[in-house]
Amino acid sequence: MELLNMSGIYKAFSGVSVLSGVELHVNVGEIHALLGENGAGKSTLMNILSGSYTADAGTVTFDGADITGSSIKQIEDAGIAFVHQELNLFNDLLAYENIFLGAEETTPWGSLKKRDMANKAAELFERLGVDIDPYALVDDLKPSEKQLLEISRALFRNAKLLILDEPTASLNTDEVEHMFQIVRGLRDKGTSFIFISHKMPEIFDLCDTYTVLRNGKFIANGNIADTTPREVTNLLVGAALSDRDAYEPRELGEEMLRVEHFSGEGFADVTFTARRGQIIGLTGLKGCGSSELMQGLFGIHHPSGGNVEVCGKKLHGGSIHEAMGAGIAMLPADRKENSVIPDMSLLENMYLSEHVLSARSFAINTKRENERFEKYGKLLNIKANSSADNINSLSGGNQQKVFLARWLNTDAQVLLLDNPTQGIDVGAKSEIYHLILDLARKGKTVIINTLEIPELREVADVCYVLYEGRVVKELVHDEINEQTVMLYSTNSAA
Repeated sequence: MELLNMSGIYKAFSGVSVLSGVELHVNVGEIHALLGENGAGKSTLMNILSGSYTADAGTVTFDGADITGSSIKQIEDAGIAFVHQELNLFNDLLAYENIFLGAEETTPWGSLKKRDMANKAAELFERLGVDIDPYALVDDLKPSEKQLLEISRALFRNAKLLILDEPTASLNTDEVEHMFQIVRGLRDKGTSFIFISHKMPEIFDLCDTYTVLRNGKFIANGNIADTTPREVTNLLVGAALSDRDAYEPRELGEEMLRVEHFSGEGFADVTFTARRGQIIGLTGLKGCGSSELMQGLFGIHHPSGGNVEVCGKKLHGGSIHEAMGAGIAMLPADRKENSVIPDMSLLENMYLSEHVLSARSFAINTKRENERFEKYGKLLNIKANSSADNINSLSGGNQQKVFLARWLNTDAQVLLLDNPTQGIDVGAKSEIYHLILDLARKGKTVIINTLEIPELREVADVCYVLYEGRVVKELVHDEINEQTVMLYSTNSAA
């Protein structure tokens, strides 16, 4: 029996289409996988279902009633609960207090019935098979317990459909299996789930049915039992993109970077080497640990194990200044948060790192720095009227070039580029690709982290695919394609 019917859903932001005629159908007592690459439209569709967005067109029917355009409160009252990856719990409250938040039980005199609420929470936990002390402070709970507490809270409010967004991202294998047992038990009693995950083994272990979105469009749906991980992967990525291939092989020099059994926050046991003039790609799904690996190499976080050597010199780790002194530079993923200094000019944004590193003088030689800016401006084709212009006057692509100049100005030999074309238009992306290749030809060692596989096809000599913080596959340039990368990044190649 059908519980949810979303038909002909359209949504655009600022004239850009995000969803175009999307369909989603979920039955009573069913675990339905909602699948798609990053940017496929999954989040937008779920935000429409949960009442956060209003669709431009289309209808949403739930449990026989039309809920199109309903508010968040109306959606919750209808019986739909969204368990986000970033949990909406209050860490400074007790477990039972989170369950009853907004629905507190009181005496006729207005005082809280604390014992009654705690006992009812304990009964709920026992009925669901959840081992949580109702008096436990939420901040002291493990990630898996917080996930189950969020699910328990939704079911306490009589949710008929739970949206689980990447619920296993921070759980270990045993915790995942425990949660799956609880979800299966609830399904068997009639509760429905929309399960959002990139992990193929989990999808094929847990889910009954699936829907695939790609580029904001409905691609296919069906029964999990009637398909395979490879078939679903092909649905996810579609035909390979036919962007112009800028890649050219280069003659490589001596070893510049050696990483051995390197472990830290979000990654573990990573080993690889990089030579002068080589471009190495890191990829995987969001949260795979590749960005954290870069941060570890740049000394943002202290490593928990392993070794890193630059030009044969071992780094102690956990120090950005040490990494910079060894010739490592990093372009972070969030340009606005971690690169742009909005009150400074282009010139000041460029020379900042070099002066932090050398600290050779309290005074800035503006003439010399302008000469350097002119040099790198020509090298990187920075489109700006004057070095005195504010950094925010430039487009995203030209800002990235200024930040590349910032690090080239330190004479860095190993460049860590974390999603360097994020938020940049197609034309500027092409320029960045050619810049990266040109820097490699001139002897720089480049490590680029990106979720965009065509980007790796443009520049990478070799690509390391990460899954849950570990390298699961090394691909040479000719082996890099969306199907292969998706197979390994979802751990469905076995």
